[in-house]
Amino acid sequence: MPIAHSLNKVSKSISKSKGSLHIKGRKFKQLNRATLRDQKLNDRKLKAKDIRDKGLLSVKFLQEAIRNRPERDVFTLDDMKLFIEGYISRYDEELETLRHDRRPGRPATSRQQILEEKVKHERQIYETGFKIPDLSNKDTVEKLRLWTGSSGGTTVMKFVHISKDMTVLPTAEVEMS
Repeated sequence: MPIAHSLNKVSKSISKSKGSLHIKGRKFKQLNRATLRDQKLNDRKLKAKDIRDKGLLSVKFLQEAIRNRPERDVFTLDDMKLFIEGYISRYDEELETLRHDRRPGRPATSRQQILEEKVKHERQIYETGFKIPDLSNKDTVEKLRLWTGSSGGTTVMKFVHISKDMTVLPTAEVEMS
């Protein structure tokens, strides 16, 4: 099986060859394969970045919450639960506005359906265990306050899963991935 080359290499190689590309020619097919391969790789990169960014939204929300409380070095389990509930309810005002503006008997707008699904999904995650930085650890709180927003910055933080019915803070840390 031949080695797959990047689109840049293939197009450079084809541009050096003399003559034009024929639709059924070998060089055209080679360029087409390289283009499709490049598109597939870019799509995967974008999808992975999207997933990473969605995971960092909750961490960014927590960073804002603890920056508003500079006098505290560590937070309790109840504080963490309040932060998570605040994060989940961040769309409540917009949802209430969308519900109020809709005429009776009319179906929900697509924006309202999307927001309701997001909130429902986050509530289900909260029931099973929401992954957040361990705010009971002083080092993690300091690192979160200084965090710049990059996904690489979260690797030095300790994470825990917090569920709605939890009464005791877990001791085992979870790696951010």
